[in-house]
Amino acid sequence: MKAAETFPVRRVYDPPGEDDGVRVLVDRLWPRGVSKDRAAVDEWLKDVTPSGELRSWFHQHRDQAEEFGRRYRAELAGPEQQDGIRHLRELAADGTVTLVTSVKDVEHSHLPTLRAELLRK
Repeated sequence: MKAAETFPVRRVYDPPGEDDGVRVLVDRLWPRGVSKDRAAVDEWLKDVTPSGELRSWFHQHRDQAEEFGRRYRAELAGPEQQDGIRHLRELAADGTVTLVTSVKDVEHSHLPTLRAELLRK
């Protein structure tokens, strides 16, 4: 299974797709200017997102993506985060789980690390 197929990413500002399956918001903060109806998310998993402290650090150190990934993977090893990872994997066993986010640059965010963790056995 490929991350892009099982865990596609869609921006919360875009309309939901017919093939989204279960839509899970994976941002720590609720997206600005988006109502719950418009977001059309089924769940909001804050536990699988970077901590507020790590988010702040990354905003100040955008050029240190490798270090961010290392720190984020360490956070994802926590028990609450692992519960969230297990939950997303269980949802994906039944079909597509779309990771919904407000970030503009998905490839330079927490999403690649999260998707890699979701596919790790």
